[in-house]
Amino acid sequence: SGFSLWRASKALRADREVVLVAVRNYGRALEFASEELRSDRAIVLEAVRQNGLALRRTSEELQDDREVVMIAVRQNGLALEYASEMFRSDRVICLAAVKQHGWALEFASAPLFADTDFMREAILLRERI
Repeated sequence: SGFSLWRASKALRADREVVLVAVRNYGRALEFASEELRSDRAIVLEAVRQNGLALRRTSEELQDDREVVMIAVRQNGLALEYASEMFRSDRVICLAAVKQHGWALEFASAPLFADTDFMREAILLRERI
């Protein structure tokens, strides 16, 4: 399993092929990858496809990447917590997160709570879950 990466040597944690296989099996294995590979877009995309919460362990640059964030929140809405402020203020991203997990609304930025249309949509989505 990808979780085995935590016991792997430093060299294996920096081996792109090994890390790619690990995150495909267990997205949160990204946590144990080298810093360089936690910033590798292709690896991060695989990790968040498997487990959206892997967004927590990636670079700020990739937490600010629309495609990466959207894939993460669609897989696990709670990944919104680890998205950049820009995306925690983004209606489309936040609604996708809420659709996947109602509690994701807790991570939307404050200005969205004053947006009546956004809140109406979010409440309706939460009620359908």
